[in-house]
Amino acid sequence: MTERLAPVLRVADAEATAGWYARLGFRKQWEHRFAPELPRYVSIARGGIEVHLSEHAGDARPGTSLYLYVDDVDAVAADCGGVEIAERDWGREFHLTDPDGNRIRVGTVPA
Repeated sequence: MTERLAPVLRVADAEATAGWYARLGFRKQWEHRFAPELPRYVSIARGGIEVHLSEHAGDARPGTSLYLYVDDVDAVAADCGGVEIAERDWGREFHLTDPDGNRIRVGTVPA
């Protein structure tokens, strides 16, 4: 078995939020609902990275922060509308906030 970790983000509309994460290269893998009128639980992935988006009130807390390391921060920033990249001691990065207030820092380590 390969071990992995999938953080869970609390969201209001998992379908819309999955679409927002597409600009960061994430694609929807699967969705679960106990019934059509009940909250959704969605898995999105980018390469070997998996994140779960939950509409369930008891799952996670709004305003979570994730750090996404990428090989080419310039390309990802361009895909996000040309956001400004900051130069830091630990590498180059930019910040985004998803529709639910979760903060995403995207960066790369110095070569």
